[in-house]
Amino acid sequence: MFTSVTPESVGVDSKNVYKLIKRLNKLHMHSFLMARSNDIFCECYWKPFDKDFKHRMYSVTKSFMSVAVGLCVEDGLIDLDKPIVEYFKDKVKIEPSDYMKKQTVREMLTMTTTGFGRSWFSEGAYDRTDFYINYQMEKRPSNTMWEYDSAGSQVLSSLVERVTGKRLFDFLNERIFKKIGAFEGATILKTPNGDSWGDSALICTPRDLLTFARFVLNYGVYNGERLINEDYLRVAASRLKDNTNSAHRGSFNNGYGYQIWQGPKNSFAFVGMGDQLALCVPSKDLIFVCTADNQGNPVSRELIINGFFEYIVDEISDTPVAVNEEYAKKLKELTDSLELYCEKGFIDTPTRQKVNGITYKCENNPMGIKEFRFDFENEKEGTLTYENENGTMTLPFKVNANAFSKFPEEGYSNEYGGVRTQDGFKYDCATSLAWTQVDKITVFSQIIDRYFGNVTFSFFFKDNLAFLHCEKVAEDFLWQYQGDAIAFRE
Repeated sequence: MFTSVTPESVGVDSKNVYKLIKRLNKLHMHSFLMARSNDIFCECYWKPFDKDFKHRMYSVTKSFMSVAVGLCVEDGLIDLDKPIVEYFKDKVKIEPSDYMKKQTVREMLTMTTTGFGRSWFSEGAYDRTDFYINYQMEKRPSNTMWEYDSAGSQVLSSLVERVTGKRLFDFLNERIFKKIGAFEGATILKTPNGDSWGDSALICTPRDLLTFARFVLNYGVYNGERLINEDYLRVAASRLKDNTNSAHRGSFNNGYGYQIWQGPKNSFAFVGMGDQLALCVPSKDLIFVCTADNQGNPVSRELIINGFFEYIVDEISDTPVAVNEEYAKKLKELTDSLELYCEKGFIDTPTRQKVNGITYKCENNPMGIKEFRFDFENEKEGTLTYENENGTMTLPFKVNANAFSKFPEEGYSNEYGGVRTQDGFKYDCATSLAWTQVDKITVFSQIIDRYFGNVTFSFFFKDNLAFLHCEKVAEDFLWQYQGDAIAFRE
């Protein structure tokens, strides 16, 4: 579907692409692609990620689910103005409130529902549709205020599966994916009861996402064949609701359609946690896609979006421009050298010799860490070993670089979100160590698997004492890595 071309051939100066990638390189990026029409003029990956890596797209999945709903509407299987409880009468355990009785599929698509859904992770919901219908935290009549409702999106995914009798991915694959030549080997993870995790767990390549974004920007046509009703997609990608109640607006507070966000300058986007993004600018026939794990960074998304508009959208020409030989070379050198973010600091400090091979015994602490030890093979690499309530954990690291291994904890979710594994399954991770001050070690471990998240260990050393501070950013795992501990040399 796509052809790789130079930026200048589609009206973009390589210097501007270079500036944008330099900005992105300060973040925790995994991939970045830009295309005009069917021409890809930028495609880069931060090693070890590459074009074949199937990445968790988080809430980008919601936009795919919306397209599936549109197909069901076209097939006469779903009525957008029918109350959602009418489709799930068998799951109603208690008399629904008047608000819930009236809440329609359309209102759920626009996230103007009765209230914010409870966290199914913390509540341990087995059947999320049952949980939503019977235990939703209602605040107001539907079709009033917009409020993000991921739980409602999951119910819509289950609705698609109920009326079609097919898995969400299989339904989309049959109707769209196979026909546009994408999503081979892709999947959607499951909720505890086996429903597709349709609000958060599509796993596919960035190129797959770009192909789907192109299909939506074409309003449902591929190679001259219409695969979905144009009117539905145009409405879905339009501004139907105001999606903020604050005077401070970010890039995606420009309105909301059917599980699709409105961006600057009449653009629209699929948006997922950690900055999984696909943004379409119809007026320029322009798309960008990125994957990342910027969870915990409150400004990353604005840096990405503002950079894209500043360097690309606002500068793009409607005709080819002269090749910028200097920056074409610099751009290639930069993109060839991209690597996953790591912590960086001093090359070495005298503290390394003082703590190397020394076991520190911890006082009682929220993490349940009993002791820890650093073993440096040299000034460039080593291992952090610690004991917690689950046993002895060993985490290889490199200094000012990433060491790739398995994160030592077991019992985190795999194919079924919210279901703890008991088969030895462990997540892939990348771990770096940095001397961020003479007597401080920062260890940063990033999960780079079907699930993404990170944990930062900060170790401070003084005389025979050490102080440990742990912070984690991850959805429903790494729970035991939050808090403080005081430790003493053995």
